[in-house]
Amino acid sequence: MSRPFAPVFRRFRSGVVVGVSAACVVSGAGCGYRFTPRGSGLPEGVSTLCAPLFTNETPEPTLEALFTRFARQELTRVGSLSDGTACDARVEGSVLSVWNQPTIVGNYFRVYASARLRLVKDGQVLKDTQVSGAEDYLLGSGDVLEAETHRQAALDRLAEALMRDGVHRLTSAW
Repeated sequence: MSRPFAPVFRRFRSGVVVGVSAACVVSGAGCGYRFTPRGSGLPEGVSTLCAPLFTNETPEPTLEALFTRFARQELTRVGSLSDGTACDARVEGSVLSVWNQPTIVGNYFRVYASARLRLVKDGQVLKDTQVSGAEDYLLGSGDVLEAETHRQAALDRLAEALMRDGVHRLTSAW
């Protein structure tokens, strides 16, 4: 029995395979994952980092603890945070500023923050970066506690994003 459509199906099948392969390559190229060994983005001789409590140069209380927590979380995620007191270098940070501003959209405010991160080994600054950003939050229904809760949640999101960016800048491009 002859199969008159066999060459068409063969071409269709090979076209699908090529298309799926190309889609995998294109989608995998921008995914953000890197296949590098632990600590490979750090300078030579540095594989583990300590992150002491940041300094707070703002009138806002406890921001240093918030930013330090997210920096340590990010260092843990990339596998560079030291598990003890012995570390090759340390990440020093300062929360430089924080302020609020209303947006043009009613009932929304925007919180801004900036921080400085330094990679320090034996008293020498190996790399220095400054990150800043903004996060919007809903003011609420007029209750002061509700507004402050929304502001604190926005500060948490902002600190996490800024520390992710800052740690990435310090631990890559060597």
